[in-house]
Amino acid sequence: MSVKEGSTEAPTRHAIPWQDPAFTDPGKIDTELRRVFDICHGCRRCFNLCDSFPRLFDLIDESESGELDSVASSSFGPVIDACTLCDMCFMTKCPYVPPHEFDLDFPHLMLRVRAAEAKAGKIGFFDSQLARTDRNGRLAGAAPGLANWGSNRNNRLTRNMLESVAGMHHDAELPKYTGKTFEARAKAASPEVADAPARSRKAVLYATCFVNYNNPGIGEAAQYVLARNGVETEVVYPECCGMPQLEKGEIGDVAGRARRIAAVMMPWIDKGYDIIALTPSCALMLKFEWPLIAPDEEDVRRLSEATRDITEYVVDIARTEGLAEGLSPLEGGISVHLACHARAQNMGPKAAVLLRLIPATEVTPIERCSGHGGSWGIKKDNFEVALKVGRPAARSAVDKGAAFFASECPLAGKHIVRGMEKLEGEAGCRAWHPIELFARAYGFRPGGESP
Repeated sequence: MSVKEGSTEAPTRHAIPWQDPAFTDPGKIDTELRRVFDICHGCRRCFNLCDSFPRLFDLIDESESGELDSVASSSFGPVIDACTLCDMCFMTKCPYVPPHEFDLDFPHLMLRVRAAEAKAGKIGFFDSQLARTDRNGRLAGAAPGLANWGSNRNNRLTRNMLESVAGMHHDAELPKYTGKTFEARAKAASPEVADAPARSRKAVLYATCFVNYNNPGIGEAAQYVLARNGVETEVVYPECCGMPQLEKGEIGDVAGRARRIAAVMMPWIDKGYDIIALTPSCALMLKFEWPLIAPDEEDVRRLSEATRDITEYVVDIARTEGLAEGLSPLEGGISVHLACHARAQNMGPKAAVLLRLIPATEVTPIERCSGHGGSWGIKKDNFEVALKVGRPAARSAVDKGAAFFASECPLAGKHIVRGMEKLEGEAGCRAWHPIELFARAYGFRPGGESP
């Protein structure tokens, strides 16, 4: 039987056997790295995605034989380090993903390497502390003015210190913290639910660590849009989904979070509530990564089936029941970045579809990686590379010159704006979440903001 050149079937993914001792066996990992890298070397369709592939191909091309056989395994580190687990090679480029017989899953192989490193205690202290988003959010939220002063790019004293001590690049834009979480705001006041076509729906908003501690405005906008369309909402946030831990290979930690959060969500699902994640990385975790990490957990499976991304959910309302009236044009148009972790959900360009529901408003999608990659892009060793990877997205936004720039991923949006500033040599625009602009089109102005 001959080997097919490429698969024409929909990609599938295997459960991650992270508890099998072979999963973190160094010899078996090296054998698989060499098998996969040799396939990638012979194909090279991914050359223009992240920096992993140019690093791999340069490593091979500059070797003695020009083939993988003359590349030492000890040289693979930079290739592995450059993978941000964005999944774009798996979802959009690779012709050899399962069910193809080559069975190639580059991102999950990089995850396997990191799991072995985590097991061997090779995660740096500051990297592990940066990933503790709930702890960091509570501490910074106790004194947000001080925390935001210290993280401000223009504060050279503190930023140079952070770069020297913690490895965070002094020029990277860091998230701001709030003194009142989204959970607390929702308990204090929630919008009145309108008598609208989607009145039969009710949903739990999984706040996510970023919305809860850094940008509650995204959650408030989502609540407003859903209430305007008749959807009753509850805000529930047991803890972070574990994406920061997944990036570092701490799969056991992620599995524990999946079980605990699923257990909290089960009573809501039993009462007929949909689950909505407010950022795409968290939606990806709940919908796809958790079931692969905990495939035998029934609660995790049910939560996965009940979860929708916020843009996906509102578009479904538009298509099923119809939207409430009252949307007004946003003059000057919108450029919207379609985040990698939204694209990896295989749900279509829902952010662009959502914004095109706003009347008389031009919407231009940007389908390029931001280069940010969670905490990867803010690090001293990665920031300039992250800007390079995200430059096509930043240039597209600059060239379009729309009045509004949006990204489904808040961190990606900030990073692209930083790239826009580098290109234009001046302060950039604000990065909105699509649901914030949709709420704006309904007339929502948080905190007394003027129209």
